[in-house]
Amino acid sequence: MMVIEPWQLVIGWLGALLVGLAKGGIPGLGNLSIALYALAFPSRESVGILLIVLLSADMVSITVYRRYVDWSSLFKLLPWALVGIGIGYFALGKIDDEGVRRLIGIILLSMTGVHFFRRWQLTKIRTENGEDRLPHSLWFVVPMGVIGGFATMAANGAGPVAALYLLAIGLPKMAFIGTSAWFFVILNLVKVPLQADLRIITAETVQMSLVFAPVAAIGVIFARVFIKFINQKFFEALIWFFIVVAGVELLFNLSAILR
Repeated sequence: MMVIEPWQLVIGWLGALLVGLAKGGIPGLGNLSIALYALAFPSRESVGILLIVLLSADMVSITVYRRYVDWSSLFKLLPWALVGIGIGYFALGKIDDEGVRRLIGIILLSMTGVHFFRRWQLTKIRTENGEDRLPHSLWFVVPMGVIGGFATMAANGAGPVAALYLLAIGLPKMAFIGTSAWFFVILNLVKVPLQADLRIITAETVQMSLVFAPVAAIGVIFARVFIKFINQKFFEALIWFFIVVAGVELLFNLSAILR
């Protein structure tokens, strides 16, 4: 097993706690955990270490939120995300990391802009019952799924993409969390053998992950206590805020500038 320095332990536990809180429904913490693990460990190893931590939190989350799942929305997005994972598997190591970051950032900000512009418009494409049809259309679902799958394979970074889609289709708070939990547990399970084949996950990274995973599980349970007190509109506002923050960070790589 790799020797873990005390400062790495502290950052790893903090990142795992943030993972659990994010999986438990508290918005905006997922991207921070990715950044912390990238800071504490070599970039390639950090992806593998974090994946098992994410998966442990996912397992607890689908148990805690088992009654709150919109299966229809999940199954619309999931096949395209699996396609994105496949693309990421074959492309990983062949595409410049900075180019991938900027592409995902541009897409997040563009789709967010499109979403709010359309909400502002008085004339929308509507179904007979008055609901907005466009977020359910293939042109919206397909890129969201493929980009999300690619982002999660490349850097465990599909959270903002999935959040954008689930908010755009108007899921309530609990259904948002439960559907997201199942979406990611499936994707992360699929990623394990693929990342093992790419040597991103190794016996050493798994051993390190197991040091941090229990903290992530505790974070999910802790978050569940508080999420019911968060107002739906405030919850959505936080999600949109952190989607934009994630998009700006990916596009301009502000963390590198600040370093």
